[in-house]
Amino acid sequence: MSVVTTIERLGAHVGASVTLQGWVYARTSKGKLHFVQLRDGTGIAQCVVFKNNVSEALFEAVAHAGQESSIVLTGDVKAEPRAPGGYEIDVKDGRVVQAVDGYPITPKEHGIDFLLEHRHLWLRSKKPWAVLRVRHAVIMAIRNFFDERGFTCVDAPIFTPNACEGTSTLFEVPYFDSKAYLTQSGQLYSEAAAMALGKVYCFGPTFRAEKSKTRRHLTEFWMLEPRSPTRRSRTSCSSRKTCCATW
Repeated sequence: MSVVTTIERLGAHVGASVTLQGWVYARTSKGKLHFVQLRDGTGIAQCVVFKNNVSEALFEAVAHAGQESSIVLTGDVKAEPRAPGGYEIDVKDGRVVQAVDGYPITPKEHGIDFLLEHRHLWLRSKKPWAVLRVRHAVIMAIRNFFDERGFTCVDAPIFTPNACEGTSTLFEVPYFDSKAYLTQSGQLYSEAAAMALGKVYCFGPTFRAEKSKTRRHLTEFWMLEPRSPTRRSRTSCSSRKTCCATW
């Protein structure tokens, strides 16, 4: 009996038969062999499809499965340091759920404008996939750090009635019959929450409408703002009462 598992857990199944479900990231064929790089969201695994080990129908189906084809493969897990992730699947069975032809983002160099226009597909590539995994790990580490020290996470509003730092770098947006602005900081809300909850932190999106001539200038980023009753911000703001009233 094979076990349905994910690529990141292959190390726990060396020598056993497993079933992987995912998409074709890349495929190369050499005579009676197909080398399929299969991705499932947790990683990429090399799957070796040898013609003598599988049905003729499966071998032919894999031969016509282009990049991002949906596929299910069953086989034995082997330790292979040369393979992505250090493990390889010796395929015995499987099926192509849906064959894809003409996927736009192929394993070659593409311009940044093209990739941004296809960003929802670009996320499936190695670099943006890795960036999002790293981001997840950083966010989890930040939350664990403050949670372990008795802080409470407080979510501040994204829409605010005015500036919190006395600047004019605000993104104005229509808000029903009035105007609102995208937040520059959650500090004022954190200060109010600290008097109720003690140690708190705000961790969320922040927007700065500063004009720039470079594409690398940040107009949106996530900011971490811890507060406690004994460590209040020195920032003064005449609009504190108005801002916090919208919370």
